[in-house]
Amino acid sequence: MTELVWIIPALPLAGFLTLAFFGRRLARPAVAWIGAGSVGLSAAAASVLAAAFMVNPPAGSSYTLTLWTWMSVGGFAPQISFYLDPLSIVFVLIITFVGFLIHLYSVEFMADDEGYSRFFAYMNLFIGSMLILVLAGDLLLLYLGWEGVGLCSYLLIGFWYRDPKNGLAARKAFIMTRVGDTAMAIGLFLLLKSFGTLNVQDLMAAASGQWSRGSALAAVSAALLLGGALGKSAQLPLQTWLPDAMAGPTPVSALIHAATMVTAGVYLIGRTHALFELAPVVMNAVAVIGAATLLVAGLSALAQTDIKRVLAYSTISQIGYMFLALGVGAWSAAIFHFVTHAFFKALLFLGAGAVILALDDEHDMTKMGGLRKKLPLVFWSFMAGAASLSALPLVSAGFYSKEMILWRSFVGWSGNPLLWAAGLAGAFITALYTFRMVFITFFGQPKSDVHRVPGWRMNLPLLVLACLSVAGGFVETPDTLGNVRIFSGFLRSVFQALPVRESLAGLELSLQIPAALAPLLGLLAAYLFYMTIPANGRRFSPAARGSRLRRFFFSGWGFDWLYDKLFVLPFIFAARKNRNDVADMVNRGIAAISLSANRGLSWTQSGMLRWYAIGIAAGAIIMIGLAVVL
Repeated sequence: MTELVWIIPALPLAGFLTLAFFGRRLARPAVAWIGAGSVGLSAAAASVLAAAFMVNPPAGSSYTLTLWTWMSVGGFAPQISFYLDPLSIVFVLIITFVGFLIHLYSVEFMADDEGYSRFFAYMNLFIGSMLILVLAGDLLLLYLGWEGVGLCSYLLIGFWYRDPKNGLAARKAFIMTRVGDTAMAIGLFLLLKSFGTLNVQDLMAAASGQWSRGSALAAVSAALLLGGALGKSAQLPLQTWLPDAMAGPTPVSALIHAATMVTAGVYLIGRTHALFELAPVVMNAVAVIGAATLLVAGLSALAQTDIKRVLAYSTISQIGYMFLALGVGAWSAAIFHFVTHAFFKALLFLGAGAVILALDDEHDMTKMGGLRKKLPLVFWSFMAGAASLSALPLVSAGFYSKEMILWRSFVGWSGNPLLWAAGLAGAFITALYTFRMVFITFFGQPKSDVHRVPGWRMNLPLLVLACLSVAGGFVETPDTLGNVRIFSGFLRSVFQALPVRESLAGLELSLQIPAALAPLLGLLAAYLFYMTIPANGRRFSPAARGSRLRRFFFSGWGFDWLYDKLFVLPFIFAARKNRNDVADMVNRGIAAISLSANRGLSWTQSGMLRWYAIGIAAGAIIMIGLAVVL
């Protein structure tokens, strides 16, 4: 069964090719069947393959399928090969299953859009590229999928390209992620130079055998790969592209944030964790960057009024939790939070899309209100997602994954109380901005009329994701709440369980209490600020309208302003000053020669037959003369 792993990415890629070449000729129902159906079949194939893998695991709990040798140059022979193990299975299941739900939702959400077939073609290519990324057995093939999702993000963020702002947002995402991708490419060259291969498993084994812990080359290689991860996963300092990516259709936002692009960095670090373990300095940097990002993005979310931008900053913050876990070596905790995040973030984006569609494309939360009675199913499913995002204790999947991260950030060998405190503060802020969004959007007095109620194609994904956002966390629970280890047990062949410091092992319950109280206090604060005494909430909240702090948070801590001053404006200035440089003179000279030659050739086309005959005769005489002489 495992030898059929190639079918999983092949199905959505086949859907892309079909829609790319024939989409305009197909009726919309056919486009929907091909677009959503190909991903649904891929999800079904992934489920069957995962079940077969778990029932009868291959030797070493991994399987490699080599399709062909990509190239062979100077002893370097990268292969088109797929590597199946528990880590790739987890990602494949999430990508295909959540991706299918988003596709199904899109069938109704995008029904009236003129670019219907183009949308599904791009979405299928996006899914296919991400599947190649997570299944690749070779870092070069992984990089192909990596660049594929970058291309698709550009196409989908700028999908409504007639609006210049959307094109600008797409270019911003493309350029900013290229910064990280360049670092990653240099890292791949360094690894290739050091070991002569980019096969992931051979590379990790060679690095562990030849480089000692703390090696300078290991640190440089890991730092360069980290650069790529920071760009794709929108972590400090390469996070500014993600809020602007909300220019794309809402299903695109759900796909980028929940199941594909922004989780690619988490996968890269997890897949190459053996390399990162050799570079403790870089591991510490990953943890610190994650902790800083989750706080910076959380406070920025607190100041937003666009419902999608709140969720965008929330994604940056939650990916920060994953990086925090990766940085302290809590590999399984990071992947577990990726899974729960995929459920509740996809749910929240799809719920936000239903609200936006119902209110005739209104994004401003301050113009909403009172929607819980008009859109009851959307409200209750959104509440499930909000509870999981906020990590409300016991009743949400997000609580179990986030508690696992907080626990490891304190008691792990690489953890410390400061990282734990940052994560705890982030939990409070997350609940505060999440229920601020809920109370403003669904409670209070209605400010807009509902123009459209979602149909079953939009409601069904909401219901499924709502159930998963509540129950999805019970596959991994702490010792004090049942000690279920299904998820980490499944990943044990990939990630070795790192021991905790014995002196702190008895603090689990003591640390769980504040981890449970922080989101509850955030919920209470949101209720007080935005429900019981909303005037005081507007006055004292960091998001108070018109305050300097609110503007600072609203701008994402001024990173865009800083990058404009440091990079964009100097580049524009230099380009204008350098407008008449030597390269331009050469190009203008070539253009001038081409124009002159065109004029000369045009002069010969006079339309006078006598001149044509003379020209033919003269040419013949010249050719005969040359033949005689030579």
